[in-house]
Amino acid sequence: MKSKIVIGILLFLGALPLAAQEWKLVWSQEFNEEGRPDSSVWNYEQGFVRNHEAQWYQPENAYQKDGLLIIEARKEQKPNPTYREHSRHWGQQRPSIDYTSACLTTQGKYNFLYGRLEVCARIPTADGAWPAIWTLGSGMEWPSCGEIDLMEYYRIKGVPHILANVAWGNDQHYQAVWNSKRVPYVHFTQRDPQWEQHFHVWRMDWDEISIRLYLDDELLNEVPLSTTVNGSIGQHTNPFTRPQYILLNLALGGDNGGTIDDSAFPMRYEIDYVRVFQPVKSI
Repeated sequence: MKSKIVIGILLFLGALPLAAQEWKLVWSQEFNEEGRPDSSVWNYEQGFVRNHEAQWYQPENAYQKDGLLIIEARKEQKPNPTYREHSRHWGQQRPSIDYTSACLTTQGKYNFLYGRLEVCARIPTADGAWPAIWTLGSGMEWPSCGEIDLMEYYRIKGVPHILANVAWGNDQHYQAVWNSKRVPYVHFTQRDPQWEQHFHVWRMDWDEISIRLYLDDELLNEVPLSTTVNGSIGQHTNPFTRPQYILLNLALGGDNGGTIDDSAFPMRYEIDYVRVFQPVKSI
């Protein structure tokens, strides 16, 4: 009885670590249907979007099958409908599309403030693959809106890494302040040589105090919210005291993905579930 009283006091004061709390599932996507993901929840990015990436995003590359959401990157060539011969935009300068993939977001349909986000997934690790699980805020330009990367995978100087990042704004447009942890992929494969064949759970625990990012219960990065205050462009606000929406994507090449292994196609990024929990306050 005494321990429950202590826990209750800590919960009331906001001092109990999220990992020690009980959790209630408040939202989930289990992908148990066949065909396209639920359109009431998911949007699709379209075209060449960011980071000089090689893929053209389109809805056709995302589908549900056998209880999974599958984001499939394909090598296929077709004309770029946004091509403009003298354009200064990197995406419009490309006469053709050489690769396609998908990016799904819950923007405008679902967001959340604080709690636990879990994503169970199996990621592609071939050269050029750049899968990600991340969140963004709304109402301000990037990065003052805030970005949380539960997972990025790509090569750094040719060496594969898994990253866990948090970004916010400074006094320059489109220039982020990053708190980034880069863990060499071998850290995981030394313990499990078949790591890439298995599903893994990426988790964010987010409260008024900090953001904690985990992979299979191993803490990769912890970021105190006392450090995540925007610069002047973000009006010195803290983006992580506002709701964020969810993004799932498989990028290729570009600024960070590296040289693409054409023998690895089609690449499949498989998501078993996406779940959001809130702490149980009562005792």
